[in-house]
Amino acid sequence: MDFADKRIVVLGAGISGIAAAKIACKLGASVVLNDAKTEEQIKYNLNELKELNVKLILGKQTVDIFKDADIVILSPAVPLHIPLLAEVEKLGIKIISEIEFAWYIAKAPIYAITGTNGKTTTTTLLGLLMEKLYKKVGVGGNIGIPLCEEVCRVGAEGCTVAEISSYQLESSHEFCPKIAAVLNVTPDHIARHGSMEVYQQMKEKIFANQGKSDFLVLNYDDPRTRGMADRAKSTVMFFSHEVCLGEGATVLQGKLVIRWHGRQYVICSIDEIKIKGSHNLENALAAAAMAFLAGVPVQQIAAVLKTFPGVEHRIEPVRNINGVEYFNDSKATNTDAAIKALETFSGNIILIAGGYDKKTDLTEFMKLVKKRVDKLILLGNAAARFKKAAIINGIKEDNIIEAGYSMEKAVELAYKYAVKPQVVLLSPACSSFDMYDGYEERGRDFKKIVNALHK
Repeated sequence: MDFADKRIVVLGAGISGIAAAKIACKLGASVVLNDAKTEEQIKYNLNELKELNVKLILGKQTVDIFKDADIVILSPAVPLHIPLLAEVEKLGIKIISEIEFAWYIAKAPIYAITGTNGKTTTTTLLGLLMEKLYKKVGVGGNIGIPLCEEVCRVGAEGCTVAEISSYQLESSHEFCPKIAAVLNVTPDHIARHGSMEVYQQMKEKIFANQGKSDFLVLNYDDPRTRGMADRAKSTVMFFSHEVCLGEGATVLQGKLVIRWHGRQYVICSIDEIKIKGSHNLENALAAAAMAFLAGVPVQQIAAVLKTFPGVEHRIEPVRNINGVEYFNDSKATNTDAAIKALETFSGNIILIAGGYDKKTDLTEFMKLVKKRVDKLILLGNAAARFKKAAIINGIKEDNIIEAGYSMEKAVELAYKYAVKPQVVLLSPACSSFDMYDGYEERGRDFKKIVNALHK
């Protein structure tokens, strides 16, 4: 799509919206950036947009702002189904996501990853793997770097690896990555999408426009993702760590292997993979499958898997204090992610959980908490419901402690109760928005407090 001389309204002055406005302007479009917040409320610097003559309409949102637009680009934080956008759609104006805008302007392949959990680890790992194949590799999307910025930086010389959320897919219609992956689908973001079925439909949009020459990597161990193969028009490769697959990325006699078109490729021993835990084995299998399909040599895949240390806020080691290990898993914003973190350790855990409550079912989470957690320290908006669910599932009330809205108090309580060889784990199973701007800020606050303990 040619954006020159197009009239574009970018809705949402977050990091993605600002990037899209800059790039659209540089492509020759006439650009308006609109947000309900005032300039004082927006935490990003808008000076470059002003220098580019982007028109800023801030502090109000009315349909009149959009009436002359050819295209509306949505920031991911803006839900597609709000009354304002219903009025815009009635005007016949094309509405696209920032990732779709990025796809339109990309000159090199995009490899895209979605799923409820594991996206950031798999995306980061795949980015490193692609460096073995391409001169330039971009990594962007839901990982915190606007995808449109990365595809422009890469140009035609490499590829871009994209972490894609259901929010971003909601307003994508033609987006078509060369290789896509759906890692898993478990309950999350139901308040945004309305139901689990709609949430899954959003995830499936990542491969909806693919053809036979494109590839789709799916988790065989997740019934929801396994069933997606029936609806895919692309070539499917499964990955599994529970079943030894006849074809796909799998585990055989303690080794990660890829079986494809009648041949078997041994990548490395599972024990040699640096990131630990069954969930990280899934991430490694998915990234290895995508890299293999892209053409990365097997030896290079092995080399990266043996050295990749993981990413911040994902079961990240913070400090050992007198034989007690502290781990930051702030990215666990739902119960499924927190369950996977708990499964990484055999027991003796002091768990800090809670935050902004997503109102998901807590039964399976609390069953595992009962088995592996010695003390449950609860934070924030979710504390009361989490405590009730814990008691219902047989956890003694004496082992449940509420820390209010104070991470400092939670860490001090954990330090007070911890004895060698325990693990103190921040794995909230909740969003962070009752106390922090995001899981990153929450995780860094936890680390700061832990690192300041009794120095």
